[in-house]
Amino acid sequence: MAEAADFQGIGPSPARRWLRRTASLIAGAPLLAGLLTGTAPAASAAPTANEATGSRTVDVSLDTLNPSAPVKGDTLTISGTVTNESKKTVTNAQVDLRVGPRLSGRTAIDDAAERADHSSGDVAPLGGSYKVTFPKLASGVPQDFALSVPVGKLGLGDDGIYQLDVSLSGRTAAAPYSRVLGLQRTFLPWQPDPTEKKTQLTALWPLTSRAHLSAETGSDDQQTPVFENDDLAEELAPGGRLEQMVSLGSRLPVTWVIDPDVIATADAMTRKYQVRNGDTTVPGRNQAVAAQWLNSLEKAVAGHKVVALPFADPDLASLAHRGKDVSGALSHLQPATDVAGKTVETILHVKPSGDFAWPVDGAIDPSIVDVATSAGAHNIITRGDSLQDNLPYTATAARPIGGGTTAIVADTRLSTAFQGDMTEAGSSTLAVQKFLAQSLALTLQQPGNERSIVVAPQRMPTAAQAQSMARALRGLDAERWTEPTDLIEAAAAKPDSQATTKVPSAARYPKSLRGQELPADAFLEIKQTTDRLDNFKAILSSPDRVAAPFSNAINRAMSASWRGDPEAAQQYRGAVENYLLSLADEVQLIPKSDLTLSGRSATVPVTVQNQLLQGVQNLVLRLKSDNPTRLRLDGNRAVAEQPIKIDGGHSQSVKFTGAGNANGPVQVTAQLYTVDGRPYGAPMTFQVKVSEITPTVMLVIAGGVLLLVLAGVKMYSQRKRAVARKAAAESTDDEQTARDTNPEQPSDPTPDTGPESADASGAGEKVDR
Repeated sequence: MAEAADFQGIGPSPARRWLRRTASLIAGAPLLAGLLTGTAPAASAAPTANEATGSRTVDVSLDTLNPSAPVKGDTLTISGTVTNESKKTVTNAQVDLRVGPRLSGRTAIDDAAERADHSSGDVAPLGGSYKVTFPKLASGVPQDFALSVPVGKLGLGDDGIYQLDVSLSGRTAAAPYSRVLGLQRTFLPWQPDPTEKKTQLTALWPLTSRAHLSAETGSDDQQTPVFENDDLAEELAPGGRLEQMVSLGSRLPVTWVIDPDVIATADAMTRKYQVRNGDTTVPGRNQAVAAQWLNSLEKAVAGHKVVALPFADPDLASLAHRGKDVSGALSHLQPATDVAGKTVETILHVKPSGDFAWPVDGAIDPSIVDVATSAGAHNIITRGDSLQDNLPYTATAARPIGGGTTAIVADTRLSTAFQGDMTEAGSSTLAVQKFLAQSLALTLQQPGNERSIVVAPQRMPTAAQAQSMARALRGLDAERWTEPTDLIEAAAAKPDSQATTKVPSAARYPKSLRGQELPADAFLEIKQTTDRLDNFKAILSSPDRVAAPFSNAINRAMSASWRGDPEAAQQYRGAVENYLLSLADEVQLIPKSDLTLSGRSATVPVTVQNQLLQGVQNLVLRLKSDNPTRLRLDGNRAVAEQPIKIDGGHSQSVKFTGAGNANGPVQVTAQLYTVDGRPYGAPMTFQVKVSEITPTVMLVIAGGVLLLVLAGVKMYSQRKRAVARKAAAESTDDEQTARDTNPEQPSDPTPDTGPESADASGAGEKVDR
């Protein structure tokens, strides 16, 4: 069935036009009569500029429509609310159900949805008992209604999509005759028996989020991670966005498309973690929430196809348009792809497919395709509004675009069906019914031709959007016109030979999306951080402790999740850079004051401090004399160097030999270098004052030293004699005291009666001198 209506529309028949003109004349008759009799409404009754009028007087909301795709024998139940949006009371109000014509094609559905604010006109209500009446509707007060109609009473004919209107008719002071004051239009898919060929439908179920982990880790052996915030816990908790995605997806035939960073971050939350709180950190307390979510996800993906996006879901379009001219920007893609599969398999115990790329909103151009394939992707998920077909039907999703690459063209209408605000029940119900209607219309385009269709929704659905998506997919459970399949099978489907395979030019890339891309300055900042990281890792004894946290953080800085929030993206990049700088500054030269070099040679000490918790190595300290004629270093050289190796938390004093040739100041520069010759840290300068000493000065200094030595010897001799005299006097006094106490003991020695003895002192005897 060729869908000509998708391009030119189908106009009303002559009979229908006559009915509309007749209805218009009938509706205008009371007003004309009023003008002729002078009883027209007074000017004061005219509505104000902001007052709801016409078919917008009353808001009609459809909260439920069940079943969403009925079969013979079912009873259709519709419930909702009506709210008088005007300032005047509506009287004789009546809710009716009107079954419109069978719609031909997908464009006819779009057109009918756009006309939903207008009166049904020529579509008569079912009438009879299938109505709800209200004596009056006060301004601003919602009233609930419910309608139940056997499907057999709807007057449905051939298979297809029928327009279904719920209207509110009534009277107002401005128009005292019954007319349609409010209307809500939806669609009813009618396919009671299975189609001959069913559409193979692949629904992607994305698990992505913003970056939550910083580059910082604790100094403990477990390297406790530091989170920028604890917002992820809200998404993982019951009722949260990601919890709903897992809970709903576990009961649906979907292909899981996962950013490995999400599950890696959740896995880090299951253990000890810290959360940044101003200038400090506080312990995280949501381990149980994260563990429960991961456990549920592991069960949900078991036995299902899983696609792993490159780690942190890098923005391919930003890289292609702004980053590819920055050296090294594209080099992050392949490692991000490699680590993605390992992360998913390690945490979820399922082997994912890693050769799919998914640019934002499926928009592609040649440069985006080149960037995606450079990281090993063989399949690129795009969308029909990017890779457009000029066909009267929707073609199979897979098609070759050259170089062994397959474009998976997702259906635009089905993929964007739930991008609006789905928090209101009425909005969700309308979106679900339109999704089902479009899927049936797609199948009926060519009922004898089985096609493979892909639905690629928004990257981060809200909880309400996810619930609406799940309702729509459950509406297809009966498999009367679709059958579920997975993305791997969709990529391998036989392409339609009539479908376009030409990638759109860069000029056709949407301006709205280009304006949300990461700026070129972002990739320059990322390059600067990468270069500093390489320098820093080169000196560490355990570089793995910083390699993974910083590499992952750099990938997060390029994530597609930053779209729409450039300020937050810049803050994240700045936080990564600042933390790296703070670590690198922990290895530094200790500033020193100027020193004086007296004589022809002396030692010049320089101290290197390592405040890191791990050792540093592969460093060289170079000392340079700015005036080698005046001051030479380490054997008649202008530059001297020594290797540096310091344990964590220690310092090392490095000594250089300096030789002076002439008096005067010399500026000396100390600088650390990596072994491959790149400067590390800031240089340190100090001044050495060279003061040469002559032979005469040396003689004077030697004489002075000799005099000091002789004076010291003399002082020592005098002190020794004084101590000896004092000791002898104390000994004599002790002997006299003993004689006085015991005058003639037999054992006493013979006393010395003379005042002095000229004989030599006996051995051990103390004598005063």
